[in-house]
Amino acid sequence: MTATVDNLAPTPTVSASWLFSYSARRYSHALTLVLVAPLMLLLAAGFLYPIGRLISLSVMAPEFTLEYYRRIVTEPLYIDVLLRTLQTGAIVTVASLLLGYPVAFLMARARGKAAMIVVAAVFVPLWTSVLVRSYAWIVLLQRNGVINGLFIETGVVTSPLKLLYTEGAVILAMTHVLMPFMILPICNALRTIPAEYSQAARNLGAGPMGAFLRVTLPLSLPGIFAGCVMCFILAIGFYITPALVGGPGALMMATLIGQQTIVLLDWPFAAALATVLLTTTLIFVLVFRKALSVSKGMNSAN
Repeated sequence: MTATVDNLAPTPTVSASWLFSYSARRYSHALTLVLVAPLMLLLAAGFLYPIGRLISLSVMAPEFTLEYYRRIVTEPLYIDVLLRTLQTGAIVTVASLLLGYPVAFLMARARGKAAMIVVAAVFVPLWTSVLVRSYAWIVLLQRNGVINGLFIETGVVTSPLKLLYTEGAVILAMTHVLMPFMILPICNALRTIPAEYSQAARNLGAGPMGAFLRVTLPLSLPGIFAGCVMCFILAIGFYITPALVGGPGALMMATLIGQQTIVLLDWPFAAALATVLLTTTLIFVLVFRKALSVSKGMNSAN
């Protein structure tokens, strides 16, 4: 027994108009909202709500007050810690840029085994735990460590130097930890620059350095901007490395907030410190973007 086409009941079809707009390559507004809803809920629950609670806790304890912010401004200790944090973040960012740009340039231009070696040198430390890398610096910088032993063996010094628990140790260890975050964005920007641009500049009479300064460096500014922002933001919020290799003279905001929450249990004041650090971070991000957006490289990226 066979059924003809005319006897078949029409199968109900679901209209796809709610999926796609007039073009099949574009989603409708309803489907777009459905797709982004989980991400928006996660962002609201994991970021916006905690930030709102943090700010509320800093000014409502239990009634509205600005006492904790007045305490931050009037007591020199906290201003010094904030300035030291910003100074350390700036030094680490500049050091990462100066040391990371040549590595990123080599990583973008190298081929074959040399490229594999450079990539491994960048990614293996990145995949290693920050805690492990910080302890490695403790082994290197302690009084009986490798560096002091090398200095004494070669006759540079007669007694061990104090290398650990200093501000220099914090800067050195943080630069090592954060350098991959500077290298990778710059390398990505350099790989998008066609090699013909530099060759054209050389054909027009520019030397190697002139071609680099006039062509390659401006076009790599978006990568520099991204690397500087990531390094600076991560540096001023660093906790593990300053807590392990830094001493009392290298106290930073994250360590101070940790002391207020874990040791002193002063959560409203810790919330005020965190709010100040967050506001400072946002201001510096806007300043970074405004300062670099005037360049030709950033304008081309926009």
